[in-house]
Amino acid sequence: MPKYVYDFTEGNKDMKDLLGGKGANLAEMTRMGLPVPPGFTITTEACKAYLANGSSPDELSQQVSDYLAALEKVMGRTLGDHDDPLLVSVRSGAKFSMPGMMETVLNIGLNDVSVEGLAKVSGNERFAQDSYRRLVQMFGKTVLGLEGDLFEHAIDDLKKDRGVTQDTDLTAEDLAGLVATFKGIVKTESGAPFPQDPRIQLDMAVEAVFRSWNADRAILYRRQERIPADLGTAVNICTMVFGNYGENSGTGVAFTRDPATGAKGVYGDYLENAQGEDVVAGIRNTLSLAALEGIDKASYDQLLDIMRRLEEHYQDLCDIEFTIERGKLWMLQTRVGKRTAQAAFRIATQLVDEGVITDDEAIQRVSGDQLAQLMFPRFDSSVPRTLVAKGMNASPGAAVGKAVFDSDSAEALARTGEKVILVRRETNPDDLHGMIAAQGILTSRGGKTSHAAVVARGMGKTCVCGADSLLVDTKLRQMTCSDGRVIKEGEVISIDGTSGEVFLGDVPVAPSPVVQYFEGNLDPATGGELVAAVDRVMAVADRAARMKVRANADNGEDCARARRFGAVGVGLCRTEHMFLGDRRAMVERLILADTDEEKQGALDALLPMQRQDFVEILEAMDGLPVTIRLLDPPLHEFLPDITELSVKVALAESRNDDDRADNLRLLEAVRRLHEANPMLGLRGVRLGLVIGGLFAMQARAILEATAERVKAGGDPRPEIMVPLVGAVQELESIKEEIVHVAKEVSVATGVDLQPMVGTMIELPRAALTADLIAEAAEFFSFGTNDLTQTTWGFSRDDVEAAFFSHYLEKGIFKDSPFESLDTEGVGQMVKIAAAKGRRTRPGLKLGVCGEHGGDPASIHFFNEVGLDYVSCSPFRVPVARLEAGRSAGSGGSDTR
Repeated sequence: MPKYVYDFTEGNKDMKDLLGGKGANLAEMTRMGLPVPPGFTITTEACKAYLANGSSPDELSQQVSDYLAALEKVMGRTLGDHDDPLLVSVRSGAKFSMPGMMETVLNIGLNDVSVEGLAKVSGNERFAQDSYRRLVQMFGKTVLGLEGDLFEHAIDDLKKDRGVTQDTDLTAEDLAGLVATFKGIVKTESGAPFPQDPRIQLDMAVEAVFRSWNADRAILYRRQERIPADLGTAVNICTMVFGNYGENSGTGVAFTRDPATGAKGVYGDYLENAQGEDVVAGIRNTLSLAALEGIDKASYDQLLDIMRRLEEHYQDLCDIEFTIERGKLWMLQTRVGKRTAQAAFRIATQLVDEGVITDDEAIQRVSGDQLAQLMFPRFDSSVPRTLVAKGMNASPGAAVGKAVFDSDSAEALARTGEKVILVRRETNPDDLHGMIAAQGILTSRGGKTSHAAVVARGMGKTCVCGADSLLVDTKLRQMTCSDGRVIKEGEVISIDGTSGEVFLGDVPVAPSPVVQYFEGNLDPATGGELVAAVDRVMAVADRAARMKVRANADNGEDCARARRFGAVGVGLCRTEHMFLGDRRAMVERLILADTDEEKQGALDALLPMQRQDFVEILEAMDGLPVTIRLLDPPLHEFLPDITELSVKVALAESRNDDDRADNLRLLEAVRRLHEANPMLGLRGVRLGLVIGGLFAMQARAILEATAERVKAGGDPRPEIMVPLVGAVQELESIKEEIVHVAKEVSVATGVDLQPMVGTMIELPRAALTADLIAEAAEFFSFGTNDLTQTTWGFSRDDVEAAFFSHYLEKGIFKDSPFESLDTEGVGQMVKIAAAKGRRTRPGLKLGVCGEHGGDPASIHFFNEVGLDYVSCSPFRVPVARLEAGRSAGSGGSDTR
């Protein structure tokens, strides 16, 4: 028979999967001999059975009866006894802390008769009636699902009638009347009277806690914190101890260190003559924990000793809930406390200095997500702000500037020293210069994998996407908010990429000292305790890491920044970004070429520009590998929009303009190259095979730049990557062309050039035939963005807005597969390709250059698979370095 119930004496802190965090830690404190009220825990397995079947398991009722009888024997009282009632609390407790997301009911066992017994045995009528009204109120709201305001309004009306402001000013008679009022609300609103049978109260409360696992707020919280939806919650049945007994009683919350800053000291809140929910709900102003010393020094001293013991035992910051009942201290909960990112780094290094943990353990106490939080500037939340819209938090940070509605104006205004926010319906590659010039990007369309979001994250730019309440009018150069407010070009706005909020006006921001440290502008010895802690943790992570971290960088400036941030090479240099702006006309010339001579002329014009690009990149990354991807996107992306061009041609013909023939010719080319699904069309290696000489020109530019750097005394290490290969024959054909160019350049320059040639694995067929492809490829780089698209059959530009939110709500996705790698599907493609490739070529270098290369959870998977490096945007390099170190240790402890 399955065991669904455990006494606090039967468990320990390592049983969180079964007993939940609260239950496991109550059991641990019991084992430590700390003053914990006796009780028992109903397991998460019982919850999962309830949720699956709509009712509790058959065995549960009898097991609860057995453990309840044992508890009654220990306490010498029975649940709801008329003369001296045993009362219990019913509390949720999942494996991962979800504070306030699920349900709690206190004082189970009170009814119209036992409340009189409690009054007699305690000698305190007011305390008994206060406890009863709390039960009816919590039961009505939590178990029966009634509106909490119904009860709050009744309390407020009573206090107003009595001329008092605090609950504690109400008399026993007042509270008895309030109980009657509350019971009337329960009967009227639920259609049934408040249950008088204590066991029915208990059973209904337990099932309410089970149901609360799937409450909207719990689901939302799990999604935000990436907590699996199938864990379920345990339920803790604990003997009640009362902080509302009188002035010699109270309740509080304590932390063994400051959870906001990590500083050591006495931190917490205490409330006299109250129960636990009063502290959390803010019903009355609390006292500082230090004030308890003057109220009840014996309890204060005992609490500090217990706090010390718990921190030594758990070897971490502990969060503690306690109650004092008539001068006796009781421990109601402990857990490894949640903390800010700043506190996490400071506490980790403090514990090392104190000899509590090792350096290697310290890097498991922090996370890449926390480091990212420290790197972005934030708005000052203490100042008044005017919220005008909310979108997706696409790229964290805080940015302030004048709203500008096109990229040329953004660039021009930025040149004058003005700070600007680029506002668009959505962005495209032509907006890149405006995005670079802007402090931040705001779009009314798109999601977290839209162009604006991806590019902004790569540049470390603040970005809010999909603020669909904004009507962006680029012609009128203004946007209209949902309340009718019109924001015109030049007006200052502030965008918060961490929350997705958009504010009117200039909201002050605070710069990040951590970024200044990574940029080399802040000495860790003088930059403060936080910067010193980050420096120490990063040094440990770098020593521990097996995988290296490279950067996705497309120009010398990005490469230099990536190198300062700790990148040991470039994992993806996207050459398509070199064909935008002023060079677009040259690409059009290539596309429109009618003869081989015209085509070669266009290629010859592009060659010196490409060569200089590569010289700058190889110089910035001297001595480090640089993986350069040959042209990947379809050529139509470099041509005008077909609709706009059609209108332009029609107008030119109607006016008999001189350039109408050129525009018509361009329109014919756009139509010829138009594809129903260009992401699966003429792009990548296919482009290189169809447009002869294109990849050869790029290879020549790379190799001539390499030779130039060698002659200058440099140590260039280019790696040429062929994109979108699905068959080894494709790669063999392009590689043969590259080798031929290398020989020509070697002869011409006198520099021996033997370039490394590899490919991206971004198609399922490439993954499945990786053993064959490895015969020609000297390295693989997994393009997980396209591999996700092609494995799932998704069109990245369409699906997020279309149905991703529904998939997340239904639990089909735990996270967007474009944000965190789908290890069960796409991840298996990576695993298969890695294994097959290395069977053919044991020394095959393996890396990843998709956005997943900067995602902490994905990095741990890549380490398990055995990749040699991950590559991500320069701004994410420190995050990836930290996670590479963490993944090489224990696989990374869960910081939730």
